[in-house]
Amino acid sequence: MTKVLQQFLTENLSELRRQGLYNEIDKVGTPNGPIIRIHGQEQINLSSNNYLGLATDERVKAAAVEAIRNWGVGAGAVRTINGTLEVHEKLEKTLALFKGTEAVISYQSGFNCNMAAISAVMDKNDAILSDELNHASIIDGCRLSRAKIIRFSHSDMDDLYRQAKAAKESGSYNKLMVITDGVFSMDGDIAKLPQIAEIAEEYDLITYVDDAHGSGVLGKGAGTVKHFGLQEKIDFQIGTLSKAIGVVGGYVAGKKELIDWLKVRSRPFLFSTAVTPADAAAATKAIKLLMESTELFERLWKNADYLRNALKKLGFDIGRSETPITPCIIGDEKTTQIFSRRLFEEGVYAKSIVFPTVPKGTGRIRNMPTAAHTKEMLDRAVSVYEKVGKELGII
Repeated sequence: MTKVLQQFLTENLSELRRQGLYNEIDKVGTPNGPIIRIHGQEQINLSSNNYLGLATDERVKAAAVEAIRNWGVGAGAVRTINGTLEVHEKLEKTLALFKGTEAVISYQSGFNCNMAAISAVMDKNDAILSDELNHASIIDGCRLSRAKIIRFSHSDMDDLYRQAKAAKESGSYNKLMVITDGVFSMDGDIAKLPQIAEIAEEYDLITYVDDAHGSGVLGKGAGTVKHFGLQEKIDFQIGTLSKAIGVVGGYVAGKKELIDWLKVRSRPFLFSTAVTPADAAAATKAIKLLMESTELFERLWKNADYLRNALKKLGFDIGRSETPITPCIIGDEKTTQIFSRRLFEEGVYAKSIVFPTVPKGTGRIRNMPTAAHTKEMLDRAVSVYEKVGKELGII
């Protein structure tokens, strides 16, 4: 290693540790269910995106095993050569039915979706109105497009209106797009899609919703756009297959012409090998389960409401959450990390979230209850929260 690189790494890693911003990565010794084992210790798991427990569902696992037997372990090529297997087309058709759109294109990850879709449509002659709390993948996708990025205050519809009006009336841009998360991953609040759709209609904005944390969670599973009944008003519906669906991958849902364009112009689709047959088949099975029954969806919300109300009653600041994502906002980064470590010592795995994932001074523990948790597990977690919260003077 060169001296200049060695110095850079040593100094910056030390500084991150000093500020309490260095993230230790834990190795999980079990499947990612409601109870996990880390460092040989069993933990109630409140840090997983496996909202519906489908990552370990026996029916989904069986679909993956069968696909491996029938199709092998890899697709063998990019989608545009000969990597589009029947299982990929089946996944996309099932997703289109699920989302209520004309067509769907699937990608290797939700992050890839935002890198692919934004830059395939927007360019240096355009402008994108982006919520200031949008996910990092949206920010990177916007940068890649080279379009002018106009940030508006988080869920502030008056600010969005002013920015959209100014951008439109300036006559400086060929196309305008408004982008928002459907559910904001650090706070759990829901985008104001009806108002966004109205502003978009008035100023001819392309509408783009990244519904990574809404798919499977809102709209009886179909997502935030369905929750508001806006399937005809939103041009791009972005989703992930790695959270509530429990597998891996991402997708864009929309009009057939849009999907046709993405198939010939979005670079991650053109230049990356397709997801494995097992992933495609498992995701298809998971989606079908959600289309057939709302049982898991209802169980998720029952657990989420229970945990949220219990933590709020204890006096924790849970912010503006409207979804199963339940932050306990601590503030100071070092205190937040100490809080997380004490939870771990008491048998609750809930990771600290600090800068740069959230703004400095807003460190938090993000809790993710799932359909797989029992009331006994949640009661135990609440009891530990009460003990540690009082011990550290948080409540």
